[in-house]
Amino acid sequence: MKPYVTVVTGASRGIGLAIAHRLAESGGTVIGVARRQPDGDFPGPFFQIDLSNREETEQGFSDIIAAHSVDHLVNNAGYLVAATLDETTPKDFDTQIAVNLRAYVQCAQACLPAMRARGRGRIVNVASRATLGRIKRTAYAAAKTGVISLTKTWALELASSGITVNTIAPGPIATEMFKTNMPPGSPEYETVIAGIPMNRMGTPEEIAAAASFFLGDDAGFVTGQTLYVCGGGSVG
Repeated sequence: MKPYVTVVTGASRGIGLAIAHRLAESGGTVIGVARRQPDGDFPGPFFQIDLSNREETEQGFSDIIAAHSVDHLVNNAGYLVAATLDETTPKDFDTQIAVNLRAYVQCAQACLPAMRARGRGRIVNVASRATLGRIKRTAYAAAKTGVISLTKTWALELASSGITVNTIAPGPIATEMFKTNMPPGSPEYETVIAGIPMNRMGTPEEIAAAASFFLGDDAGFVTGQTLYVCGGGSVG
């Protein structure tokens, strides 16, 4: 991959951190964004931004754009409160929509001018296999389904500008967030594993590989697509 400049949100741990390291190892410049500092060293500039806050997101991305000319954006930030319909509170619903959907729009809007100016760009949005249905995911699944719809719309709007937009929809991935919501050994965890045809969790590095493909020049004719990286869980 050429030395492109990529912004990765939700980059302090898990999938986002794995994507950041893979891109940096390929020679690119990676700009990390998250509400908390990274777990260990980050392979590039890092901006601590709470994406649930609209004003902070706007200011933070203004600072990024002022300092860097962005080629790629990976909208990876995620926030999940596992709750049934009865248990879902307005506050939790609003926060999940803000982080998982509204922030994706703000981040893309901030990065678009530089992409348009050079006639080339890549946006990769991270959704979830939960968009196909999962208990205790009222707000999260709604937001991530919206991400897939955003991707299709943006792909059509931006194709003539040389900008591709694609979605990765991970299945169960061994991240801190997943293990917090479904502790290993719990009945719900065992049920999830039993529903994966490959009979294992995915790894953050496997999602990073998918992101690397969509961001590369070889994927220049691929846009508006959703790739489920789920061990067969989306079809099994």
